[in-house]
Amino acid sequence: MSADVVTDAAPAVAVEGDAPLLELRGLSKRFEQPLDVAARLANLLGARQRASVVHAVSDVDLAVRRGEVVGVVGESGCGKSTLGRMIAGVMPPSAGELRYRGRRVADMAPRERKAYALGVQMIFQNPMASLNPRMRVLDIVGEAPVVHGLVPAARKAEHVARLLEQVGLDPDYAQRYPHQFSGGQRQRIGIARALALKPQLIVCDEAVAALDVSIQAQVLNLFLALRRELDLTYLFVSHNLGVVGHVSDRVVIMYLGRIVEEAPTDVVFRGPQHPYTRALLAELPTLDARRRDYRPIQGELPSPLAPPPGCAFHPRCPHAMPRCRVEAPLLRQRGPGHRSACHLDDTPSIAS
Repeated sequence: MSADVVTDAAPAVAVEGDAPLLELRGLSKRFEQPLDVAARLANLLGARQRASVVHAVSDVDLAVRRGEVVGVVGESGCGKSTLGRMIAGVMPPSAGELRYRGRRVADMAPRERKAYALGVQMIFQNPMASLNPRMRVLDIVGEAPVVHGLVPAARKAEHVARLLEQVGLDPDYAQRYPHQFSGGQRQRIGIARALALKPQLIVCDEAVAALDVSIQAQVLNLFLALRRELDLTYLFVSHNLGVVGHVSDRVVIMYLGRIVEEAPTDVVFRGPQHPYTRALLAELPTLDARRRDYRPIQGELPSPLAPPPGCAFHPRCPHAMPRCRVEAPLLRQRGPGHRSACHLDDTPSIAS
């Protein structure tokens, strides 16, 4: 990660007493694959086949306050992108509730639901796949605000030009198609499209993962500048803990669909408590000249089709105890703003 990412000019986050802008309570998402005809016939003959259920996200509790950047980190398949898509309204949750400005989204009237849909936008990982190749930038960015009545049709071109300037692009690019841009420029178009609806919360789903490192730094600086200018709130989803550390006020670590640790960014980097968080930090590149042993996380991420009993991380944890194999740890408060789900927290001699 480039050292040119600006991090010292971010605004202070909302005070602790403020109500969260977004709150998740027991949010879960399951994907079920029904039995096919052959399996149903086999069950009639005595087989005991069951529908396949993927537990993508399980019982997530999280609060995001206005003006802060919350990073969500984990390996591929941990459910972080699914969590972001539920928050952005791309897919519905299977259980739990989502609150926006203190109101349950499920109970909102149509006008409130529309305000929520416009107020929470998403930036996707692959800008080439998320931008319509048959539309000009003018329509990609400007169509939605006109349709929703945020901008008069007569001022569409003016609105798009202002947004392109805001994300560092020439307003004349409005007449071009997505294939005429570089990857970094396409991602800036995706950012402009999200900003066009004047959101308060933006979900960034691996928003810089497909970019070169030097371009990553530019886009991250753009995110931080827009945060200052527009008082934006971000949920920054990434597999790269180093990138998240540059931009986030608070970091949430997910493993197999669950939050295993949550803390302010400096606390996560200075004193992580969960073994999984420690393993992720150990894999980060460092400029330290001293020789160190590289120890990757042992084993592979278990299948969400059949998550292990007890603590989901216990098959890969070097400190696993018999208790870990049968009892799932609770996500408990370990300090100011610091939550962790690990039985080692009850045994200081081992945790230290």
